[in-house]
Amino acid sequence: MANMLLQIPGNMIFLCCILLAMFACPESTQSVVTLNQGNIDQILNGHKVVFVNFYADWCRFSQMLKPIFESAAVELKQQYDKPGDVVLASVNSESEGDIASKYHITKYPTLKLFRNGRIAKREYRAQRSKDAFVKFVREQMMDPIARWNTPADIDNIDDKKRSVIAYFATQDNNYETFAKVANILRDDCNFYAGVGDNFKSELVAGPSVMFRPPRTKDRDMLYLGPLTNFDLLHTWSNDKCMPLVREITFENGEELTEEGLPFLILFHDPNDADIVQKYNDIVARELVPERESVNFLTADGTKFSHPLSHLGKSTKDLPVLAIDSFRHMYLFPNIKVMNEPGKLRQFIKDLHSGKLHREFHHGPDQTTQTQPPTKGKTDTAPVDNVVKRDAPETPPESTFVKLKPSSQRYSMARDEL
Repeated sequence: MANMLLQIPGNMIFLCCILLAMFACPESTQSVVTLNQGNIDQILNGHKVVFVNFYADWCRFSQMLKPIFESAAVELKQQYDKPGDVVLASVNSESEGDIASKYHITKYPTLKLFRNGRIAKREYRAQRSKDAFVKFVREQMMDPIARWNTPADIDNIDDKKRSVIAYFATQDNNYETFAKVANILRDDCNFYAGVGDNFKSELVAGPSVMFRPPRTKDRDMLYLGPLTNFDLLHTWSNDKCMPLVREITFENGEELTEEGLPFLILFHDPNDADIVQKYNDIVARELVPERESVNFLTADGTKFSHPLSHLGKSTKDLPVLAIDSFRHMYLFPNIKVMNEPGKLRQFIKDLHSGKLHREFHHGPDQTTQTQPPTKGKTDTAPVDNVVKRDAPETPPESTFVKLKPSSQRYSMARDEL
């Protein structure tokens, strides 16, 4: 071997050493994982926590954040070295535009958290320092399940919040599936578990999971699916922890706008429980397929009087139903027909098709009718029965868009400059 090396020119030996070094430790100094279309699903789904920096190379704030984010990644990599635990990752939002669009990235740098492949509703907005990032990720890695010692501990749960309660003989695969769901939904429900011999009375029929709505003790809803099926348990828990219809307040408005979906929002008198129930019933009966394209909300019309005024309404007009697209607001014309099958669903579809905006400017879409033939004539002529507005008007501007995070915390996207 030595004789062979002597026969190789020195410059070739140097080149070989460089190549060996490159292949032996590619990007060994980088602790932040670069996400792209080829690896993003594997990385997100394969880890308990993935903290992602969406950046743009032209953005100076992105460039300032990179070394800080990298230093946090180095420290966290040393602490969480078990495969599948924690990853700090980055997405170049220009070269990976499809990924950025999927997660509604409009400003840079934007920091988002993923738990077991599911994105957290709340965007990270705390201090942008290494210590703050490390502390934040450590908090996300804390056990989301409150463990009980005895069955009597159930009396101590916070009955003001939604709770998911489980009983297991051991920390087996059933428990691990439950823990994975708890990690994803930790912001939306409290999770409790009793494990071991102290809970034999609760385990007569085997391990179980149940949901307890707020302020109730006798309305627990039992999960009937297999506990090892993550998708089923997650779907069931998600439906319970995140109801179809939510109430918007000034406290949670920013969080709801972060989800990036238009609001179908019922403004109501706080004492009018009947209209709220009717709205909930309609959404549950007809609009479940639309939950990926719109958020169903209720609002105290006496507190949110400002959006009502933009719609030309006041508290005297309650209840009022409208869509806020984050650009404009569109009034549902007649709340008395809300119960008619298909009315609300068509209202949503008209938003996404652009029909609401188009008709606001130009009046109802033109319809063509055929006159019945008159005596002595065999041809027909189209008749336009629509009276258009003389001058286009602008729909009321969105008011809820103002609840979104301040743009001053980020650099502006190019199309906003």
